[in-house]
Amino acid sequence: MQRIDGAAIAAKVLEETKTRAESLRKEGLRPGLAVVLVGDDPASRAYVRSKDKKAADLGFHSVKKELPAATSQVDLLAIVAELNADPAVHGILVQSPPPAHINEAEIVRAIDPRKDVDGFHPVNVGKLAMDDPSGFVPCTPLGCLRLLTESGIETAGRKVVIVGRSLIVGKPLALLLMRKGPGGDATVTVAHSRSKNLADITRAADIVIAAIGRPHFLGSDHIREGAVVVDVGINRVDDPSSPKGYRLVGDVDYEAVVERCAAITPVPGGVGPMTIAMLMSNTVTAAERLRSATCI
Repeated sequence: MQRIDGAAIAAKVLEETKTRAESLRKEGLRPGLAVVLVGDDPASRAYVRSKDKKAADLGFHSVKKELPAATSQVDLLAIVAELNADPAVHGILVQSPPPAHINEAEIVRAIDPRKDVDGFHPVNVGKLAMDDPSGFVPCTPLGCLRLLTESGIETAGRKVVIVGRSLIVGKPLALLLMRKGPGGDATVTVAHSRSKNLADITRAADIVIAAIGRPHFLGSDHIREGAVVVDVGINRVDDPSSPKGYRLVGDVDYEAVVERCAAITPVPGGVGPMTIAMLMSNTVTAAERLRSATCI
């Protein structure tokens, strides 16, 4: 059984990204990432601080805007417009989810697609669907694909079942895996919590990718012998024995399936580190594209 080490692969991606960023800085261009947080959700705040620290570690120009929960839609749109116009900022990320009164879809559409390093703008979603490489791909699906390719797991001709149909993971990952070429050419099925006979569907898969956001949703009945499992889920469950009172688990019951898997990602330490690594990579890509456009 191969335990796919997301932390090690993320470190490799970050080292590549650092080299690319240093090359740009030698040309007088410093990659810039702006992260905006509205409200004080503890998990979101932790993510934002982690992203800000990683950007600083890589030598990026890092902008962190932490706004009160009462920030209005108009004020948030004004901040996005300001960042769109800032030539020192190449990537913009507004942390999700925002407070309930914020129309998140409108905020995403307001971000310049060339700076949408999260890959959620309709222009970038459309480019992914059209196999247009000039767009940005959402970081978590991109990280999942990198985990598979770095681990030597072939996707061409393989049956892949993605459990979860979100725009953040399931849908873009399906499009990636169906593309022609390395890391693609898979036969993809997208299932979800309403799928009938889900265990029958997932047991037919060579590769199962769980991204449904429910702790231990997939168990031993869902995974066949020799399958590859990529667990995108990060869920908090109560654990009185833990100093924090909780622990993190995936959407897959790791202990129940690990012995039958050819390869599996752990939680934590699997997909999670890849998301931030690919965000940093996308930011450098945005800066590189600006350099190329300026040189034309």
